[in-house]
Amino acid sequence: MYITAKHLKGTIVFSIVIPSWNNLSYLKLCIESLRKHSSLEHEILVHLNDGSDGSLEWIKSQGIRYTQSDKNVGVCLAVNHLVAKASRDWILYMNDDMVAAPGWDVGFAEAIASVDTDLAMYFGTLIQPEIGRNATMIRGNFGLTPKDFDEEKFLAECMSDKRRDLEGAASQPTLVHRKWWSMLGGYSLEFSPGMSSDDDLLMKFWVAGCRNYRVVTASRFYHFGMASTGRIKHNLGGRIFVMKWGITQIEFHRIYMPSLRRGDKGNTVSNPHNFVRNSLLGRMRRVGYGLTKDYPLGDIQAWDPIAGVGVWNEGNY
Repeated sequence: MYITAKHLKGTIVFSIVIPSWNNLSYLKLCIESLRKHSSLEHEILVHLNDGSDGSLEWIKSQGIRYTQSDKNVGVCLAVNHLVAKASRDWILYMNDDMVAAPGWDVGFAEAIASVDTDLAMYFGTLIQPEIGRNATMIRGNFGLTPKDFDEEKFLAECMSDKRRDLEGAASQPTLVHRKWWSMLGGYSLEFSPGMSSDDDLLMKFWVAGCRNYRVVTASRFYHFGMASTGRIKHNLGGRIFVMKWGITQIEFHRIYMPSLRRGDKGNTVSNPHNFVRNSLLGRMRRVGYGLTKDYPLGDIQAWDPIAGVGVWNEGNY
């Protein structure tokens, strides 16, 4: 057990929601790391897509609260359903192929306590073998699968990269207040099975007035990467995003998110509240896609020919 965050504004605990699709070895390691390296008593909820690899039996044996569908319902439905079952004010969504490092929850709790609003999005700092040009991640190879994961080396080196929190956004783990998840509708179904649902959520928070986006360097997680997403047919989320918002994802990330690091937070005379504006490129693409493609329904049907949740179960409640 590590230091607690009780010296902060009350005791900040989370509901941790984890979707999993027949990834038992990853799921075991993920939950084991949360149990070993959490300083506070958090609630863990898991949605099992299928679960026929032994995941369902293992979750039951561990007494973990879960929901389960007989087929893969995708991230949007799975996470939204888990959040509806959550009992804590703050929701942490993470994937089953992530391993929590010591102090992850204290780092998040301190970030929450550092501002006077709950309209905020916080992100963990991922450590991966390959990071490309992603400045929010740390390069580090501690194994490519749970079988060869080097826990001793990970614990010894996970905090060796010294950096400050970054104003901006990253991928999961994502921490938000349950109130705002509910008010803004969580993950939008039109992005099923889930590609670009993260960027859509960023945009919804932005439109609601959020300007507190922070990648928390003290909250670190090892990420094996693509243990599930590499197995599914992807929706063309970028096209759905531009049809919905009238601006491309690239424009949002290149123009608006970096403006948070400026002293004026992007607030200018011409745009005093830094509100997102439709772009010419976005409008042109919206027209083109709308006239020639069937989005989002075509994407959803291509991924799931018989759309729906199938048989849905829940237990350990």
